[in-house]
Amino acid sequence: MSKVWLVTGSSRGLGRDFVEAALSRGDKVAATARSTDGFDELVAAYGDAVLPLQMDVTDKAAVFEGVKRAKEHFGRLDVVVNNAGYAQVGAIEELTEQQLRDQLETNVFGAVWVVQAALPYLREQHSGHIVQLSSAAGLIAMPLGGAYHASKWALEGLNEALAHEVADFGIKVTIIEPGGFATRSGKNPDPLNNGHLAETNPVYDGLRRRLADMVGNQPAGDPAAAAQALLKIVDSDAPPLRVLFGLGFYPMLQQAYADRLKTWADWQDLSAEAQGKLASA
Repeated sequence: MSKVWLVTGSSRGLGRDFVEAALSRGDKVAATARSTDGFDELVAAYGDAVLPLQMDVTDKAAVFEGVKRAKEHFGRLDVVVNNAGYAQVGAIEELTEQQLRDQLETNVFGAVWVVQAALPYLREQHSGHIVQLSSAAGLIAMPLGGAYHASKWALEGLNEALAHEVADFGIKVTIIEPGGFATRSGKNPDPLNNGHLAETNPVYDGLRRRLADMVGNQPAGDPAAAAQALLKIVDSDAPPLRVLFGLGFYPMLQQAYADRLKTWADWQDLSAEAQGKLASA
């Protein structure tokens, strides 16, 4: 049975590959972006199976209207993919207040508006799958990515809570954590090339060089393969809450979680002190 998708940020990058993979197997897609100019080829190839929607996820009213149009057009929504987002790059000291607010408005609030707009329809159906594009940057933190990490770590917590909240309604949630992918618009995410750069302070130039070397050495994944992997996830009766797309960051993640557990264990005596005597009285 074919599925109906809504994919945000679908004019380029992984979002575009997700849309094309779904359409190519006979599914229907409401493809959203800030501009619909890039969807002409999809409409020519797939006709009424694709519904281009102009939608800026930072505009709450536009999000609710766009999700409503998608549901009314296709009659249902089966898969909602929160893909829209970008990377703000800069040391914490370099970030302006507006840059940080803009990062959270798009990556966090935009995702929340989409979920809030879609949930009433999914509850009514007693089915559906919400897919959140996070990042390996939602699991570990590196220098110069504080704003981006803040947004992705927030999405990790929001969607884990969401998964518990909607399970009784038959709705599934999956958080996808990609590494780097060689998309048509360039390696994604590559914050030094594709990100929004803060005004730089030369005292952080050494960090910038090290980050560039680290990003450049990460293997670039195949976005078409990522799209096929997503199809398997949305077709699964028991999809994962979290899944990495790509293995480049896996060793770093293993070490990071091992280090956290060891630190907590090493400081257990102090943790007990912090609890105080009243707790054992």
